[in-house]
Amino acid sequence: MALEIDLSGRVALVTGGSRGLGRADALTLARAGADVVIADILVESELSEETDSWGALATAARAQGMVHTEETVEEIRAMGRRSLAARCDVTDRGQVAAAVARAVEELGSVDILINNAGTLDHVGQFHDQSPELWERDLRVNLTGGFNCAQAVWPHMKERGWGRIVNMASVAGTLGGFGQASYSTTKSGILGLTKTLAMEGGRHGITCNAIVPGIIGTEAFHMANAAMNERIAARTVFKRPGEPQDIANAIAFLCSDLASYITGVGLYVSGGIELFVF
Repeated sequence: MALEIDLSGRVALVTGGSRGLGRADALTLARAGADVVIADILVESELSEETDSWGALATAARAQGMVHTEETVEEIRAMGRRSLAARCDVTDRGQVAAAVARAVEELGSVDILINNAGTLDHVGQFHDQSPELWERDLRVNLTGGFNCAQAVWPHMKERGWGRIVNMASVAGTLGGFGQASYSTTKSGILGLTKTLAMEGGRHGITCNAIVPGIIGTEAFHMANAAMNERIAARTVFKRPGEPQDIANAIAFLCSDLASYITGVGLYVSGGIELFVF
């Protein structure tokens, strides 16, 4: 087998692909040969006040011009790949089903699912955590991944091939101070990953999770600089990773090179989980 990542003929659906990790994932999968559907609640030509309800990061992204869903589609098309943008709230099963149906109708299938959409703006010590935002985080970060996986599952089973990659976090493996809801959802994603791996194997479907550490996304650079420096110092490399580091690992897990890897949480964290001093 050639030691190269070749996703030619595959169709990938990337949620939360308007910026940050999702955008890097989409572009990298396209460079590896895949056609890509970018699903996000933020699409340039369909922005509305409604998106304010999804939190500070989405609101800031829109206000600061950091919504690149359709722009990314055009970049992918310029590579000679097929691509489309789908406005999709992953908590709405109807919208998820519509995005998957459109992908199948226009691009022929959904072979790869990257469950990247998530929220990370509910920060506060446990006694200050908001019940409303706790419920929202469960719906987006955990149930959203369930909804998307369940929607693509029949298509992958029918084709006898599929790759699902869920976005976890070291907050889900180590805990996160002031991140009770976020860390709980990311821990849950790891459990979902293992279950889908066990059930999917007989159908040619693998399911793995990426466990990022601190990554230099737009959201990272919007955060407190002193806190960012403190967290980065916990890594082996004393610096944050880049979105491309995550995208490279995802492309590998989606390729035939990783055909015997399933049910794992792959740390792409710069060793932040190690005892570093």
